Amino acid sequence: MNAPAPTRPRSSEPAAAAAAPHAAEPVVELRDVHVTYRARSSTLLRPQLVHAMEGVSIAVRRGQTLGIVGESGSGKSTTAKVLVGLEKPTSGEVRFAGEPVTRFTRPVRRRLGRIVSVVFQDPATALNARMVVRDALTDPLEVHGIGTRAQREAKVRDLVGLVGLPSSALDALPGQLSGGQRQRVAIARALALDPQVVVADEPTSALDVSVRAQILNLLTDLKEQLGLGMVFISHDIQTVRYVSDTIAVMSRGTVVETGPAAEVFANPQDPYTRTLLGAAPSLLDPHR
Repeated sequence: MNAPAPTRPRSSEPAAAAAAPHAAEPVVELRDVHVTYRARSSTLLRPQLVHAMEGVSIAVRRGQTLGIVGESGSGKSTTAKVLVGLEKPTSGEVRFAGEPVTRFTRPVRRRLGRIVSVVFQDPATALNARMVVRDALTDPLEVHGIGTRAQREAKVRDLVGLVGLPSSALDALPGQLSGGQRQRVAIARALALDPQVVVADEPTSALDVSVRAQILNLLTDLKEQLGLGMVFISHDIQTVRYVSDTIAVMSRGTVVETGPAAEVFANPQDPYTRTLLGAAPSLLDPHR
């Protein structure tokens, strides 16, 4: 089947720019990015390609949240991997802090780790089950050679307090914490290197409904408190609405609609966006 024809964005600039055209230069930017995989069913004579991303252009600035929404297979998780340097595009340009990156070598990945970090869907698999929280938070600081031992210990204590956990959590294993507490630890770890942008890939889908709003509020508060740029990725358009300044709607690897969140929800232009809105009753009040 052919991908739906993209709807013209509400701004001529990539997605996040629509919210604040006077904002600083993007921290992370994708320009006409394509990612193509060879399907497992391919043969030597009949190669079959899967287009995970087709011409995606988005930008992320500090102080803004870009929400990326779409069904499973829409390309949003591949987009997340490209944004954090875990996936090399087949074509197109990826820019970090204004510089194009074409080779993702070990030194480049280390540098990118200081610019953008990621919060994964399931904190149970993102955290080492045998490592207490103190060591999990200290590890990235040691890898990057940041501070003295005393400074690292102080930083870890600050991180735990920043995400709303008691200091006693430092000596706990992930299995001794609740799902919401583990996700708070994962968020603290993502903030350890003082990144400019955090990419949150389905960060609440593995949590109980009762704690989802707490984590969403925490992410929003941290963005405002630290001046972070944030990318929030979800299949739930109502959840994306709750936290986002700007929304990019993806379908079959293509961004079909972008714009300020309020405008997209008030007057969706693409039929796919209208379908998502009609199929997702809100579990959260979109007005904090």
